[in-house]
Amino acid sequence: MDVTGGVVTSPQAVAEALEIAVTAPVVSFRNPLYAGVQAGLPCPPPATIGGMLAAAAGGWKQVPAGLRFAASFTATGAGTDVETYHPLDARGRGTEPTPKDREFLAWVTLTLWITEDLGLWERALRRPVWPLRLGRSQDLAAARTRRVRLTAGTGRQRQAIMPAGLTVAGSLLRLPTAVSTDRARTRWDAYRYAAAGGDNAMSEHGWVTEGGQAVALLPPVHPAQFTGHRVP
Repeated sequence: MDVTGGVVTSPQAVAEALEIAVTAPVVSFRNPLYAGVQAGLPCPPPATIGGMLAAAAGGWKQVPAGLRFAASFTATGAGTDVETYHPLDARGRGTEPTPKDREFLAWVTLTLWITEDLGLWERALRRPVWPLRLGRSQDLAAARTRRVRLTAGTGRQRQAIMPAGLTVAGSLLRLPTAVSTDRARTRWDAYRYAAAGGDNAMSEHGWVTEGGQAVALLPPVHPAQFTGHRVP
């Protein structure tokens, strides 16, 4: 505790975090709320990010049940290509292949901050058990990690994926947070994302990077929450 000019101040809270920079030349995130229409999302859903991390670790059994992370996402380009789909009819039988437009994002960077189990994720991302894929199975990605310091304070939203309750800047999105291992249940939450960057100050998130980026942990993504296991 410091005393300066008669004012008592407490040391600034500091936390060590693992910063993960995931890059990919092309990605595409389909909005699952639209059945039969290939509508794209401007950022990856938390469930997609969690699945990528689980693949790196070797499966959900290797992932701590309380896994949480903060995320920021940028893309420098966008476009539309054509993919061939093999839809099923009402009886679940295969039908004729159907070409459909598919939106994609180009030259993307997904930055994550994890504040627990840093060594586990350093090892997992240094030598992933399964290839890193961000979104579609063909969209391979690369990841680099480094340890950083986060401090308690006010940061900027920028291109962070934020819980909707923390900000009104950016598009309001309904995204899957977690999916059960049998894919029968999905947890949905409301998020905000500003693709052009939100310049508003965030003071309730808890942490900020040395570069001024607000760091807000997203809800837990582990499927253990569907089986009665306690997830903080």
